[in-house]
Amino acid sequence: MQSESPKQLELNFADDTIVSTPKNVSSQFEDPAFSVNKALPVHRWVPWVAGFSADFVRGALNHYVKPGAHVLDPFAGVGTTLVEAVLSGCNATGFEINPYAALASRTKTYSYRVPVELFQQEIARFREFFLDNLRSSYELKNVPPPSFKTRAYFYSPLVLRKVLIVQDFIDSIEHADLKNLFRVAFASTMVSYSNYSYEPSLGRRVSAGKSEIEDYAVEQTIVAKLMQMVKDIVWFKAMIPDGINPRTTVVNDSFFEFENYVSPGTVDLIVTSPPYLNNYHYNRNTRPHLYWLGYVENPGDFKPLEEGNFGKYWQTVRTLEKIDLKFSIDGSDIYERLETIRGLNPEKGVYGGSGWANYAASYFNDSYDFALAVNSVLRPGGTALVVIGNSILQGVLMPTDQYFGQIAELAGLELVGIEVPRATRVGNSIIQSDVRVAKAKKKHTLYEAVVILKKS
Repeated sequence: MQSESPKQLELNFADDTIVSTPKNVSSQFEDPAFSVNKALPVHRWVPWVAGFSADFVRGALNHYVKPGAHVLDPFAGVGTTLVEAVLSGCNATGFEINPYAALASRTKTYSYRVPVELFQQEIARFREFFLDNLRSSYELKNVPPPSFKTRAYFYSPLVLRKVLIVQDFIDSIEHADLKNLFRVAFASTMVSYSNYSYEPSLGRRVSAGKSEIEDYAVEQTIVAKLMQMVKDIVWFKAMIPDGINPRTTVVNDSFFEFENYVSPGTVDLIVTSPPYLNNYHYNRNTRPHLYWLGYVENPGDFKPLEEGNFGKYWQTVRTLEKIDLKFSIDGSDIYERLETIRGLNPEKGVYGGSGWANYAASYFNDSYDFALAVNSVLRPGGTALVVIGNSILQGVLMPTDQYFGQIAELAGLELVGIEVPRATRVGNSIIQSDVRVAKAKKKHTLYEAVVILKKS
């Protein structure tokens, strides 16, 4: 499962673009693409724009650890690593700074403990509550989040009344685990009956050529999700190894606060995928969920999420003075590439190279702090598998996996190898954008790599 040495990249220059071509892309890892999870029990509960496949995690667990091991995901997302760790009989810890994703991760990971019969009874009560109050002059208790503003109505009047009835019912649930299941069922479907959609970032349906939604079968949609959950929980309970009661912890905090939650030298395996160097704004793209679930009340509540995010965001660092790297790597060209980016498109101000160079430098500085944290929590002989993709900023290739491997070595970890299980991936949030810089003249090759690290 391990490569003998890190794979190198061949850089091809043509028409002012840089195209990356992974050499020797064969890998013993499964394709890490998250899309595979859409059909798998428990994993399919929450659609997510990023992450990796359950098959990838399962293969890693089977290769590196045995039941009872401590598995950690510093960027848990919606819980793929944690669910697979539980199914393998491992103890699991996950960190996730986004409260909605943390809720989804926690709910999925703990769901095998839920009494199925009680869950089914609550679903029946929900259907009765919803239909009775929809047909009557029921006085709603909930109101839309006051500070949640959108360019167009997020929900039509007909849909909004149905959503508020759902909110009223959820508030009536006393059992904490059951309430969380209903909250996830609502949150995972809420955009589908709104006037917004993911393309892949959240935007108006009409901007994507879709008609607005005047009415929708909200109750049937949520019940279908709940019944899927029932089926999957039954499966989950049956799949956990006999005699095993895994300990799981989901921390709604940044992994940079790891010292408050994880003791040094206690983790056997890390399987994770940090945010890529593509400025995908997870918090802004879950803005409806965060407001409607009550995690934020006003725009200012997003500031701690943005400032604590791995890599920061371009929007938060673009206007700052020049950000330098906090580390030094002999023989690396990372410095030259950052300076190349910094000198591009100066006429665009922060929308040009200077803002994006600050973003990239912040990202690699956080990578260094992350690698130090990994070195701290891993036990001697422990392994970390970090799934990461390359990036292109302002037309300049950033072989992020290679740089991260160099940074990890600087932090005291052994770089066992870099494998490329996914030689091509789709990604155009920055690369093809004509908002930040002129459109790319040629298609760039993006890939996903697994950086394999070990603590000696």
